Amino acid sequence: MIRFDNISKRYESGLEALSRVSFEMSEGEMAFLTGPSGAGKSTLLKLLMLMERPSSGTLLINGKNLNRLSRSSIPSYRRQLGVVFQNHQLLIDRSVFENVALPLQIAGYPVKEMGRRVRAALDAVGLLSKELHKPDTLSGGEQQRVGIARAVVHKPKILLADEPTGNLDPALSAEIMNLFCRFQSVGVTVLIATHDINLINRLDSRIIHLEDGRLSSDRTTNDAR
Repeated sequence: MIRFDNISKRYESGLEALSRVSFEMSEGEMAFLTGPSGAGKSTLLKLLMLMERPSSGTLLINGKNLNRLSRSSIPSYRRQLGVVFQNHQLLIDRSVFENVALPLQIAGYPVKEMGRRVRAALDAVGLLSKELHKPDTLSGGEQQRVGIARAVVHKPKILLADEPTGNLDPALSAEIMNLFCRFQSVGVTVLIATHDINLINRLDSRIIHLEDGRLSSDRTTNDAR
């Protein structure tokens, strides 16, 4: 599903954000991407989103070399991705329904299909009763769940999350992680960048750890016990 083969990313400033990173993820697998600030986690996610291109190495998704993907093919590729951000990035002047529907509107889905998918996504995150509410009337945990519903409404094959529990208390963080586990259980490949080591240590999880742009370890929580 996802294969990083000796990937490096060097910026024009000379900063080498990633250096010879190699790992693979299978379809339906979940892993946590960890490391201190500046370790390269966000850069790695940006490569998967094609917001950045690697300086060297090969990045494969389902056997397709992303290095060779043309600019015109990027929108089609991104339709198989769902992305969850720490700060939600919700439009406060639109309802919960309208926020979740946005990716489907952009993709040109019919109105009837859009409504069915949006309500199914909201039901999956426990917010179907809040579809007409504005985001600023919701709690932080509810806003994050809206962001997750928006990320999965088009049924992506890969779900990426960048510090999705960074602003939440431990109970809400556990709730959000349980949602990711539910999506993984139905075959979605899930990669979550996080600092929340205490939370992921409670799970039987794969942890891909970066230090100074290098892959320093790739293990499961059980390996460390």
